[in-house]
Amino acid sequence: MNAARDPSLDAVRHRPVMLAEVVAELAPRDGERFVDGTFGAGGYSSAILDCARCSVLGVDRDRTAIDAGEALVAASAGRLHLAHGPFSELADLAEAASWDSVDGVVLDLGVSSMQLDQAERGFSFQKDGPLDMRMGQDGPSAADVVNSLPEKDLADVLFRYGEERRSRLIARRIVDARSNAPFTRTKSLADLVSDAIGRRGGQPIHPATRTFQALRIYVNRELHELADALFAAERLLRAGGRLVVVAFHSLEDRIVKRFFADRSRTSGGGSRHQPEAQVAPATFSVARRSALTPGATEIHDNPRARSARLRSGIRTDAPSRPADPGLLGLSAFPALAVSQGQIP
Repeated sequence: MNAARDPSLDAVRHRPVMLAEVVAELAPRDGERFVDGTFGAGGYSSAILDCARCSVLGVDRDRTAIDAGEALVAASAGRLHLAHGPFSELADLAEAASWDSVDGVVLDLGVSSMQLDQAERGFSFQKDGPLDMRMGQDGPSAADVVNSLPEKDLADVLFRYGEERRSRLIARRIVDARSNAPFTRTKSLADLVSDAIGRRGGQPIHPATRTFQALRIYVNRELHELADALFAAERLLRAGGRLVVVAFHSLEDRIVKRFFADRSRTSGGGSRHQPEAQVAPATFSVARRSALTPGATEIHDNPRARSARLRSGIRTDAPSRPADPGLLGLSAFPALAVSQGQIP
């Protein structure tokens, strides 16, 4: 017989990270409109709605999150609206809802706790499940990538998206193993990675952590989606609007940091040997250059928060600049080859 489920565990698991800090940065006021680009369980949206008589458009590429949020919509008295789609399309989704501009956008990056908890979604190696990892539940899966990418390309994915130093060894072992039988389950892949690189004494994370991170980010185009979402938020926010982003690993945070640095830059440097370059007017003002981090109490109560980094900016009245992913360092990250028919 199963033990009774402790509701307090679900509360911790689905608690939005740095909720107080996010709401403080957004500073909701009556009559304003906000986009929650990663609706999930609706934690940020609910908190925003509780702060003022404002409206929220909750966006999520995961249909199950949208379906589960209908109860919150019903209880919101018309102030919460939901839209199914990736946050890279948040400007188009807002336009479809007849919102031509908004006062705030919040993005909580990475995989949600709910997705990690569902073994059938294949995000976690802690529970055996199908090797899937698709947030939108469409397109190529992690199994397609693992079973199809050439060895060199697979190693590149593990190294660039997971910062896995043993990427070549892992890729070689995967290719050798898949020649006998394709990978279909999370446990079989996690076991192979563990056997390939082992667990060193005192190692704080599971050996397969970086491999699973790399595959998830690659399958969902998370870094490219993030860049597109930042540019979309720039176009959608009205002057004085607030953009708040919570990142959980260095690849994400580096993109957000570069975006705010570029968009708040007012000069092109220069020296006595080279004249200063012309720079378009800054589209964001940034109060702090360093990221906010969660407090010790939150990390104790919610271990998922330990790696969180919050960055924010306020939209100026300058016209949006052209979207250029290269400015954010994305040229170093390969496109999803499986979806482009490049795999035999």
